Amino acid sequence: MLHCLPSGHAITRGQTLRSVVLTAAVLSLALYATPLSAQETAQRGPDVTLIEGEDRTVYEYRQNGHLRMVKIVPEFGPPYYLVPVNPSEGFGDIDQAELLVPQWRIVEF
Repeated sequence: MLHCLPSGHAITRGQTLRSVVLTAAVLSLALYATPLSAQETAQRGPDVTLIEGEDRTVYEYRQNGHLRMVKIVPEFGPPYYLVPVNPSEGFGDIDQAELLVPQWRIVEF
């Protein structure tokens, strides 16, 4: 069966089916490619630097290059966190804080 386009060109049913299949394949590739790249960036999370010493292990948590949190796990005793006295100073960057104080978790769910 022949179909006539407004431009006067004739196309067959096979050509129409091929163009529909090709269009569907290209669209499905575009739909599946976008979530994969977005998912990779969403799962990245913060950068963690692990510093092991003789009597403790230090975890430095960075986000967008800024030091946000420091967790210290001593060889003996509970882990604790170093946090700024005033977290609003330095936009949350611990490197710019004047004074860091220790903080322990009392209950964890």
